[in-house]
Amino acid sequence: MKVLIVNGSSHVNGTTMQYIKEMEKTFASEGVETEVIQIGGKPVGDCLQCGYCATHGKCVMNGDGVNEFVEKAKTADGFIFATPVYYAHPSGRILSFLDRAFYSADKATFRFKPGASFAVARRGGNVASFDVLNKYFGISAMPVPGSSYWGAAHGRVAADAEHDVEGMDIARNLAHNMAWLLKCIEAGKQAGVSYPTMESHGYTHFVR
Repeated sequence: MKVLIVNGSSHVNGTTMQYIKEMEKTFASEGVETEVIQIGGKPVGDCLQCGYCATHGKCVMNGDGVNEFVEKAKTADGFIFATPVYYAHPSGRILSFLDRAFYSADKATFRFKPGASFAVARRGGNVASFDVLNKYFGISAMPVPGSSYWGAAHGRVAADAEHDVEGMDIARNLAHNMAWLLKCIEAGKQAGVSYPTMESHGYTHFVR
């Protein structure tokens, strides 16, 4: 089993990464492999709504890691999206990254695979950011494991993270819960429990 952890911070070893490291150690103790996807500080293009992905199976933009992430996501079993908080919101780069990844990927890439979010703030805005990232799971039929609190932690700089004792607990408990859910899903497969059948009767909108 493998979990992809997306770090939405421009700082490869910043505050957000300190909580990710705790998750990595916890997953390792549970026998679950992890890989951290570093978005980094380079610009990430926003979705152009050009429709290229609908006919080519990948995003028209290259060079910022989105297409590479989608390829890895096809064989991953679970996901954690972690972000620093900017103006009470997730980083713009992680939103652009995930918008394009989820829009361009085949639905089977993420469907029925657990996903969770985690937001790190100096002071406030982490719960709002946590809510924003959870939207990707809700629209993709992805089960969401919880923790001992919402996926929220604090710290202005990397050295602050170790002092947020509860935040570290939340990170570890989230990893434990996701590992448990992954094992339950695998046990269900072995027992012959099939995935739900998704109904689709077309799209509706509000002008007719």
